[in-house]
Amino acid sequence: MKNKSFKPLPSLRVYIPKGKGTKRPLGIASYEDKIVQMAVKKILRAIYEPRFLNCMYGFRPNRGCHEAIKEVYQRISYGKISYIVDADIKGFFDHIDHDWMMKFLEWNIQDRNLLWLIRKYLKAGIMEQEKFEPTEEGSAQGSVMSPMLANIYMHHVLTLWFKLVVQRKMQGECFLVNFVDDFVAGFQYKSEAERYYKELKERMEKFGLELESSKSRRIEFGRFAEQNRRARGGCKPETFDFLGFTFYCSKTRKGGFVPKVQTSRKKFEQKVRAYKNWIYDNRNRPMREIIKELNVKLIGHYRYYGVTWNFRKITTFLHRVQQFLFKAMNRRGCRRAYTWNGFVEMLKYYPLAKPKTYYCLY
Repeated sequence: MKNKSFKPLPSLRVYIPKGKGTKRPLGIASYEDKIVQMAVKKILRAIYEPRFLNCMYGFRPNRGCHEAIKEVYQRISYGKISYIVDADIKGFFDHIDHDWMMKFLEWNIQDRNLLWLIRKYLKAGIMEQEKFEPTEEGSAQGSVMSPMLANIYMHHVLTLWFKLVVQRKMQGECFLVNFVDDFVAGFQYKSEAERYYKELKERMEKFGLELESSKSRRIEFGRFAEQNRRARGGCKPETFDFLGFTFYCSKTRKGGFVPKVQTSRKKFEQKVRAYKNWIYDNRNRPMREIIKELNVKLIGHYRYYGVTWNFRKITTFLHRVQQFLFKAMNRRGCRRAYTWNGFVEMLKYYPLAKPKTYYCLY
């Protein structure tokens, strides 16, 4: 690297299931490249972490999905928000513009050697089915450095623009919560939400990005949404999804407004199918091993989806898993079948992990 003869190896392209039969491409770097990328990531984090705005939650120290969900909940619950703009970027990691990326980095980094190294990694290419493909745009999702570069790109394209341009033009309340390429914006007035949505499309196009039209929309959501829709003869307010949760308008026991969350239908069904397939693939293993490994998976599920107001949904998830386990145990060749009562007795000796709320949103 001192004499600039270093050349990163192409990333290995692999695919993982994404949902609806689609697959997500990942780029797996070599071991040596991972070490170099980790060093670059630490340098970039030291430079940009003080500069990132508080509305950014993706891949940052002491921040995560739950903190982002809580921020959205509190902004809607205690503010005057009446409209939500829920946007999704189409193939974000695959369409990061390299020239813009380098311009953003040059604003805060003077070291030409570091900039040279980052550009080398952006242009390293990929290997797919033993064929080399050059990378003219995008950052390999799955690499060590990719989340940090994605945050830097969104910092300049979205969050800084929202703070310095969008908020200054607004008359009412507004907010933005960003988790890498997934973000939600809230507004007090309909006209301002519509203006932001229009300008957002133009902003994304300027930097080589495109909103997914089928997943991006403006909805009426908030404290007065339900009564406004009923006054117009409409039904309940629409819902929106963010980070695997569905936000919906509800009421407290005293009749006050409260936004609540539950596992989104899409994520719920994806998880159910994944657990079902795992149980059937492992049904011939000893019961003790199946339950032990299944409990590890269930606790992981509870730790993410076990938030305020979602206990019923994770309990329903456990019941679905129990049903799949019961059916799988009765399809193990010539072994004696279980009755449901017998299966329940067996679970007393090998209990499944119980649902638990791990994170409070208020």
